[in-house]
Order: sequence, then structure tokens, then C-alpha cells
Amino acid sequence: MSDDDAVVIRRARTADAPAIAQVHMASRAATMPYLPPQKRNHQQVTDWVREVHLRRNRTWVAEHRGEVVGYASLAGDLLQHLYLRPDVRRRGVGTLLLDEVRRHSPAGLTLHVFQQNTDARAFYEHHGFTVTATGDGSGTMENLPDLTLRWEPGDAA
Repeated sequence: MSDDDAVVIRRARTADAPAIAQVHMASRAATMPYLPPQKRNHQQVTDWVREVHLRRNRTWVAEHRGEVVGYASLAGDLLQHLYLRPDVRRRGVGTLLLDEVRRHSPAGLTLHVFQQNTDARAFYEHHGFTVTATGDGSGTMENLPDLTLRWEPGDAA
């Protein structure tokens, strides 16, 4: 994406719920093939985004040419979600969203990632996150081993 073709980061609105749901579903399907197939349809995921996710968390979207291409969601200092449309990965969109979330997290950020999600792990490690705990999967809905990562202000970015 070129400078004249900028990505805009802004707070999510209720009207963004269908687009956020689409990004969420497409990203999980493309980047986490080890997960069981999604049981919920687009409308059900949209309802979850609108009724639960957007009401409980601070959420930002990345917009490119008027389309939502990614989103990040923060609950306190926990980065709960950072998902991108598969066709915009590795173009700086994830970094823009992460930078926005960090601006709103002056005390640092924690997140959880599946151990199998090597691309996400590399992304977060590149941005200064370090592993603080490992899990055997008993604490995840998917029963997959995970890692807890933490970023502190002043850590390498």
C-alpha cells in the first residue's frame, strides 16, 4: 500500500460489525487451519461483534479505500483481537493497529496466542513482546496450547 493509498485507523462503530465479522472469519480460516471449522455463520458472528465485543472492548478498525481490512480490540491491558483480511497481511496494517492500541495502553499490553500460530508469534516478538507464560490448552476454548506475551513501554518496538 503506497502513501497515496493510505490506511486509516479509527475507532470502530456499531455499523462496522458486519465488516469486522467478515475480517474475523476470513482471517481465522486463512491463518489458523488447525482450528475446527467455524460453527457460527456470518450473522451470528456479526451479532457477537455488535452485542458483546463492541460493547465490552475498545476496538479500532483499519480502513483502506473505505473498506474495513483489519481490527484490533483492547479490554483493559489485554489485546483480545488483532485480525487482518488475508489479502492485506505483511503490508504494515497490523503494525498500524498495534501502534494505535499501544498508544491507549500506557502501562503495557498482554495477549494470548496459540503456540501453533507461528506467524503471529513472530509478529509480536518483532514488536517487542516477550513470552511470560505457557499454557497446555486447558484454559482455552479450543483446548490448544497457548502462550501469554507481554509488551512494556520502553521495550524494543
